[in-house]
Amino acid sequence: MALVNEHYLKLSNNYLFADIAKKVKAFQVSHPRQKVVSLGVGDVTQPLCPAVVEAMHRAVDEMARKSGFHGYGPVQGYEFLREAIVKNDYLSRGIRIDISEIFISDGAKSDTGDIQELVRWDNSIGVTDPIYPAYIDSNVTIGRAGVWTGDKWSNVTYFPCTAENNFVPQIPQQRVDMIYLCYPNNPTGTVLTKDELRKWVNYALHNDTLILFDAAYEAYIQDEDIPHSIYEIKGARKCAIEFRSYSKTAGFTGIRCGYMVIPKDLSAVTLDGSKRLQLNYLWSRRQGTKYNGTSYISQRAAEATYTPEGKQQVKETIAYYMENARYMRDALTRMGFRVFGGENAPYLWVKTPENQGSWKFFEDLLYGAGVVCTPGIGFGPNGEGYVRLTAFGDRDDCHEAMRRMVIWQNSR
Repeated sequence: MALVNEHYLKLSNNYLFADIAKKVKAFQVSHPRQKVVSLGVGDVTQPLCPAVVEAMHRAVDEMARKSGFHGYGPVQGYEFLREAIVKNDYLSRGIRIDISEIFISDGAKSDTGDIQELVRWDNSIGVTDPIYPAYIDSNVTIGRAGVWTGDKWSNVTYFPCTAENNFVPQIPQQRVDMIYLCYPNNPTGTVLTKDELRKWVNYALHNDTLILFDAAYEAYIQDEDIPHSIYEIKGARKCAIEFRSYSKTAGFTGIRCGYMVIPKDLSAVTLDGSKRLQLNYLWSRRQGTKYNGTSYISQRAAEATYTPEGKQQVKETIAYYMENARYMRDALTRMGFRVFGGENAPYLWVKTPENQGSWKFFEDLLYGAGVVCTPGIGFGPNGEGYVRLTAFGDRDDCHEAMRRMVIWQNSR
């Protein structure tokens, strides 16, 4: 008989955002006339920019003609998109990446979850805390995370990110095989300076550690001295894989397109220590086995974000969300909340008053103001006592949410 992979049974019954949706639905059933304003799930709300829409129409028209029809595409991605990525995302910052080191995908969430297949199940992992839950869950399903102890996983090394250390994770004293870093950070909205990121690259080089660097929100960086790519740091090509996404950058949450960079300088050792193997080659082989490529239409859409018109239009959409973040940050600060993030990322990390539990604050805010946030505890032990708000809502909804919160605060 077929035996189930029992590591899946270690996962919580519902994904964090499924729990939120269930609680919101229960509220709506009991309050049918109350409009809910959601600042919880980080989904975009603004439409695709005109350059992207036009590119998709052209691609669809091509597919309607025999001469322009595209079936299976290159597993690694079409060269037109990979060349645009090299020129615009890397060469423009003085970083040399070859198109053979870029792998187009359906998004960073899939990539960050799938990449752990390349290394043995008994590699140790380290994560910042709080952290995007999908990183750990993907390792739970292969048995790498250990067992749940009630507030954390037994085989995971946590790097606390708190107000006390300015949300800057500390380098571990012991060796860790794989480390997940996400900057600008989801959920806290905070960033690492080039000097801080250099410490992690140096640690990885010294300890032969693999860094999995999620840069999905790099387009939101406003400060010039904040690195957009880990490859801005010398030596990172030998120790880091970088993940990028068009989901939040260009509104592709429903289109699905992202990419991963695996430098050919990056390798991992066999168990007996006799060989070092290129992870670029192994991932290419894996993709040939499991992936049929990202759609031609999606890749043409992504390519359009690099045209002069596309760049300007994407920039305007990002500015729209960052203005939401600025407005919300100012409003929350005036209400007396301690607010972090929201300056180089579309997320605001808000301290709950009097160390109130994050789920309790979530329910009080929902039932008191009809506003949805994300409980910080869903992102890890050090997320307790915080909630995450996103700036991806419509402008009017962001203003309405802040107006309701002022009334709610004054009535408490």
